[in-house]
Amino acid sequence: MTIRAVVFDIGGILEIVPEGGDPTRRFPQMVTRWEERLGLPPGELDKRLTQMGERLSAAGKDGAIGTCMEEEWLAELRLATEMDDAQLDAFMRDFWDVYCGAPNIELIAYFKALLPRYLTALLSNSFVGARREEEARFGFAAMTDLIVYSHEEGMSKPDRRIYERTWQRLGVQPQEMIFLDDAEPNILAARECGIQAIHFHDNAQAIAEIEAYLRG
Repeated sequence: MTIRAVVFDIGGILEIVPEGGDPTRRFPQMVTRWEERLGLPPGELDKRLTQMGERLSAAGKDGAIGTCMEEEWLAELRLATEMDDAQLDAFMRDFWDVYCGAPNIELIAYFKALLPRYLTALLSNSFVGARREEEARFGFAAMTDLIVYSHEEGMSKPDRRIYERTWQRLGVQPQEMIFLDDAEPNILAARECGIQAIHFHDNAQAIAEIEAYLRG
């Protein structure tokens, strides 16, 4: 079947983050920096943030699938850390810098060039506020037909439903769609749906495999 759409994950794909593409792996370094800034003993801020996450989870609040609004999360963060307004603002600037990483310039250019020959979309497991922050840094909306964020959909990869929503909104069949992601569970789930899924390792490998599918 002819490929009509190409869909990319964001973190670890169009955004460069260390340790294989998972931005959360940088947060321990960030937490350590903030423990020093706040004069807390090693491990104390991490403990408070863990307890905060457990409270939110017990209440069914999850920023990754939008059951916790950004304002609620910030209120819990302020309560857990006892930061003042200036500290909280600085912490969140640091948080989003870590979360978003740096642009993968080569792959962004390749992704942009796929339009208008193919429909394109971004499909990302995300956190409340991610659309605003990533748009401000990278301008994703102008380079694609569709962006699907888990925090706006109430579900995340590898849930089959989020793939279904993506191909349905693009107006294609799963077999007509290429999907690029750096997380193996997401790749396996996409393949089970019939999507032509590619496991990202590096730019050259990803582009070569996409082009092979596009050539048929």
